[in-house]
Amino acid sequence: MMVNFLDTKTLLDASVEENLYDNLVAQLTKDFGLANIAIDIPFKVSPKNLKTILHQKVYRLMMERFSEYLNLLYIIDVPEKKVKEIKVEDVVKIADEVSFLILKREFQKVWFRNKYAI
Repeated sequence: MMVNFLDTKTLLDASVEENLYDNLVAQLTKDFGLANIAIDIPFKVSPKNLKTILHQKVYRLMMERFSEYLNLLYIIDVPEKKVKEIKVEDVVKIADEVSFLILKREFQKVWFRNKYAI
């Protein structure tokens, strides 16, 4: 079921429970590829490690390659309004919030695709 997740852990736990985790990882890899951004996600990565890898990648993009970061958000279709609503000042925490928004959007994609697959 589609819920409004409050944090990354509950989202990743739900993706595992609904057998959508592998699809979520595949969708992330696909969308990073569409943005021409290399992301090294190992096969059978744990949810905790996925969160760490994504957070570090988003942080590095924000700090070093901002235009590519914006392009990634556009390709994944993260709502600009949600990014602007982030209230924290610390870049590490902003990267954490953006990573959550990315995972949330990617989960929506795989959930809808799974629910409405023929």
